[in-house]
Amino acid sequence: MQHTTEPLNLVVVSAGLGVPSSTRLLGDRITESVRRELAGTDLAVQVRVVELRDLAVMIANNFVTGFPAPALAEAIEAVTGADGLIAVTPVFTASYSGLFKSFFDLIEPGALSGKPVLIAATGGTARHSLVLDHALRPLFAYLRAQIAPTAVYAASEDWGGTGDALTETLPDRIARAGRELALLMAARPADRARGTDTAALFA
Repeated sequence: MQHTTEPLNLVVVSAGLGVPSSTRLLGDRITESVRRELAGTDLAVQVRVVELRDLAVMIANNFVTGFPAPALAEAIEAVTGADGLIAVTPVFTASYSGLFKSFFDLIEPGALSGKPVLIAATGGTARHSLVLDHALRPLFAYLRAQIAPTAVYAASEDWGGTGDALTETLPDRIARAGRELALLMAARPADRARGTDTAALFA
């Protein structure tokens, strides 16, 4: 991993609506995994959480007026300026939530180009896990983000589940995804100075 004196900025975008929220909890668990992976390096990381629930009215007003409120503008700036992004949404009608999509609709084209992004979602049953590949991955591919290979889906039964010898548990998936995002973020300072084939990181 590359040396840098500047801390890496990790931003978590959570579209959870409840308090407490399993969506926010999943984002927090993934954040902890990324922190653990970077703890043994010379890279510091600072974390900012963007709770879309708190910005919902401002997001709607932005579509009407064409201008973001200061808090929304600051959140967008944090996301576009991050070294790594964790994007977590609950599943509504077999897709990401409208609030989640509306926020990312406000991101300028190209603003997430090349940015490391880890996608994750929560839902009631494992049947909705396809949202990761059918909705979230295409969305961030369209935004030209660099999507971590492992996406994380958490169904209700995954929390506290132990799985078996043939089943990867939620903590297993979180650990693997966190490692991948940490590697992408660690390579990012060097990428600014020269092109880097980050696919080699996962060989």
